[in-house]
Amino acid sequence: MNALRKHTVTKKPGAWKNRLACLAAIIMAAAAVGCSKPETKTAEAGLPPVKKIPAGAKFSGFMKDYDALKPNPDVEGEMLTYVSADAKKNLRSYFAIVVDPIEVYVATDADEKKVNEDSRKALTSYFQHALAGAVSDAFPIVEKPGPLTLRLRVALVGVDVGGQVAAADIPADAKPLQNSLNIGKLGVEMELVDSETGERIAAAVDRANLGEGAEIGAVNITRAEKFRAAREAFDEWASRLRAFLDSAHELKGEDIERADKSYKPY
Repeated sequence: MNALRKHTVTKKPGAWKNRLACLAAIIMAAAAVGCSKPETKTAEAGLPPVKKIPAGAKFSGFMKDYDALKPNPDVEGEMLTYVSADAKKNLRSYFAIVVDPIEVYVATDADEKKVNEDSRKALTSYFQHALAGAVSDAFPIVEKPGPLTLRLRVALVGVDVGGQVAAADIPADAKPLQNSLNIGKLGVEMELVDSETGERIAAAVDRANLGEGAEIGAVNITRAEKFRAAREAFDEWASRLRAFLDSAHELKGEDIERADKSYKPY
């Protein structure tokens, strides 16, 4: 059967760590058990509601289980990952992917009611596009779940709500947000599940310290130099996801034999 096609990410000198000198991936060590249910607001335009990280939690609660996540030497940075050890539930078994709308979790002390539809669009649209570009040549993107189809679930975690953005930072043809979004300590949680059964196939979490002043203040972040840090962070996470998919796809030894024997496309 066909293997995943390798994805080569062209990095500029000093990409990621040098490009953002203050960037250091800080992954908190354990999931909080028995956390209170995140607060939510009414979903807009059929999208998942904006949620709040429960007080005292070390992860958002977006995924049911964080205990199996481990450091991955095959992925740049300090991303924690998980891949199913079951040869029948390996990435090699899948041929398409559904990319869910990106969910948003605000910081515990932030007001999620201030993250309206425009704010959500500003935060997620660019990243959604970057993720789709990173995975589409490995797994064709489809609209609906089905056999041999993965579902990619993604959450942006730790968004804070700031004040008004200076008019000088917003291009004349861009729509400003009512409140800026502070992404200085933004995290990402990603999970690949079987689109029919919901069984988890792979997962990853990462966090970036983008530093003071990393914010989004307009609906289209591609138009403003002010929001370059956000674009670079989203691009890097998308490329890391693809690197993770490639590394997870590479079976060795007995795993290859077991996966080949269990492979039944029809």
